[in-house]
Amino acid sequence: MKIALIRAACALSLAMAGPAFAGDYPDKPIRIVVPYPPGGASDTVSRLIGQQLSQRLKQPVVVENKPGATEQIAASFVAKANPDGYTILLASTAGLSVNPTLYKGRLAYDPEKDLAPIVLAVTLPSVVMVHPSMPVNSFDELTAFARSSATPINYASSGAGNPSHLGMELYKRAASIDMTHVPYKGGAPALQDLMSGQVSVMMAIGPESMPMAKAGRMKALAVTTAKRSPAYPGLPAVSETKGFANFELLHWFALLAPARTPDAVIALLNKNVNDILKDPEVKNKLLEMGMELEGGSPQRLAETIKRDRLKWEKVIIESNIRID
Repeated sequence: MKIALIRAACALSLAMAGPAFAGDYPDKPIRIVVPYPPGGASDTVSRLIGQQLSQRLKQPVVVENKPGATEQIAASFVAKANPDGYTILLASTAGLSVNPTLYKGRLAYDPEKDLAPIVLAVTLPSVVMVHPSMPVNSFDELTAFARSSATPINYASSGAGNPSHLGMELYKRAASIDMTHVPYKGGAPALQDLMSGQVSVMMAIGPESMPMAKAGRMKALAVTTAKRSPAYPGLPAVSETKGFANFELLHWFALLAPARTPDAVIALLNKNVNDILKDPEVKNKLLEMGMELEGGSPQRLAETIKRDRLKWEKVIIESNIRID
């Protein structure tokens, strides 16, 4: 009996010494898995946060890119990883709130069951962009032009089911207009064809499209955030236009860990990332890139994932969007 009690006490001591109490965490490198190739916005955010996190936690933080399948490869990998806090995921609206409906029955992970929220990191405002030849200079004028056009005007997206597609479908429904969707394999070719006049409109991510607008190669009409964006204070919000008070298209990046990661580890990571987002140097760098800083509790991220899943589920079903 005494031996059994001693063994139980030893087991308890070992458990308490583990990552569940964050006493020794981290004692080896941490990796942030990114679902896109190097060089993009997600990669930049991950490396900036990772560098700062490494300094604070006194351990290397390595960014590992696992692109493909609309974030499914990276998300599935992290969902199956050891829940010890050494493998975390940077994912977006697409991977966490859109994929569950878009790939219903075919998704290898459940964002709300297989992943533990850490923190909402940043949002990337989208901007309503048109070709310079379009005879419109405001979102209201664009809507009037689309309604009066004898044939549906075409709009570009970075791919079927991506935020640039869903945002335009939401707009079509709110404005009661018809437009023709032209999907591309990524934002770069879509923007290229918008600049050349092959397509007329796109709700494009601001950091990718605003440099082209500033160069006069396309016109920026409005941001799709609920209110004016600090990144683009000169642009009105779509919600300022009559009839679109509730319109909002947000593309965000968040950090998550495998489900069953100890609460103490989640809390430690959450606190440090929140502190990083408050750092003036980090804040200025992200704002310069056209991003808005978020932060907050894991619960806030969980609520954001669920809220946007329900919102885009409705758009996907009502617009009959399907991915083969």
